[in-house]
Amino acid sequence: MLLPTTLACLIWLYLLLGHGRFWRSGPELPPARPAATPAVGPAVAPAVAIVVPARDEAPAIAAALHSLLAQDYAGPFRIILVDDGSTDGTGTIARGLVAAPANAEGPRLTVLAGSPCPAGWSGKLWAVAQGLAEAGDAELLLLTDADIEHQPGHLAALVAQQRRTGCDLVSEMVALRCRSLAERALVPAFVFFFQLLYPFFWVNDPQRGTAAAAGGTILLHHRALARIGGIAAVRGELIDDVALAAAVKRGGRIWLGHSVLARSVRAYPGFADIWRMVARTAYVQLRFSPLLLAGTTLAMALVWLLPPAAALFGDGAARWLGLAGWAMLSASYLPTLRRYRRSLYWAPLLPLVAAFYMVATLASAVNHYRGRGVAWKGRAYQGVGG
Repeated sequence: MLLPTTLACLIWLYLLLGHGRFWRSGPELPPARPAATPAVGPAVAPAVAIVVPARDEAPAIAAALHSLLAQDYAGPFRIILVDDGSTDGTGTIARGLVAAPANAEGPRLTVLAGSPCPAGWSGKLWAVAQGLAEAGDAELLLLTDADIEHQPGHLAALVAQQRRTGCDLVSEMVALRCRSLAERALVPAFVFFFQLLYPFFWVNDPQRGTAAAAGGTILLHHRALARIGGIAAVRGELIDDVALAAAVKRGGRIWLGHSVLARSVRAYPGFADIWRMVARTAYVQLRFSPLLLAGTTLAMALVWLLPPAAALFGDGAARWLGLAGWAMLSASYLPTLRRYRRSLYWAPLLPLVAAFYMVATLASAVNHYRGRGVAWKGRAYQGVGG
């Protein structure tokens, strides 16, 4: 046990010291100033089209749209909701808000009935494509999910960040719901593991190839979308936010951070709900590769499970190295726990959470090989996005 435990400790030393400061849970989108800054003042604030794809989002859609209509933004903006074949009244609820206040150019909210999804497209991206076609020549395009609630200054803060950095894409990890026991146990770790896969500071470094975005909020310059060939360039991707960020970064700059101005209201009340969420796309993330699956499983066991196992059941140097590795992985989790206002006592339990995600990833592969593919809201995607 001594050799693998030593290796696990060396890996943790690298992760803490050399892996893009992933553990810092940053950077954070700066809030906009109460008064319009010169960067986004009324004379220069660019037009923004906000595209919201929605499929069976009746519980959240009214609050999400109200929060978008209430944006305190100096320039013109409009909201385009694409009702993607909803059967729960999502479109009806949205159309009831069309009479909301209008700007000088016309109605603030447009609701489109989405057309059937063509072969080769994911349903969400086909809905986004229809919304973008309606957006016309708006300089900036905000893609946001139908379960996100935005504070009034959110759009202004996103545009200000785009103007400050000159990035082609600005994205945020919005605050995720963290109320039920399952959410408190597993949701902060979901964000933590995303930061580990895609260290935000590396994403934001134009000299590095690491690219990622968080689909809840993506502000995109129209010239970047045109440069990559439109949203059709990623039309079959199921992890579409990361794919879009990678396409944009190949010829431009992107920025990814955490949001204090937007939150997701999507609920995952039980452990089974989060299991299904992870199992839906985990094997897609591994490009349907058995070799990547095997390597990932072994790496997760080495990094997350071996240190506490050595600390509890080893002896001599292996036990001490296990304790050191367990302490390092626990310490790396503390900033994320603070962000989600969770007790720091969750940190030593991170190996159990990692085991949950590891088994859910294996289940994702099993689903794929049993022909179940990826299913989401009544749609099945077998092998798409690979």
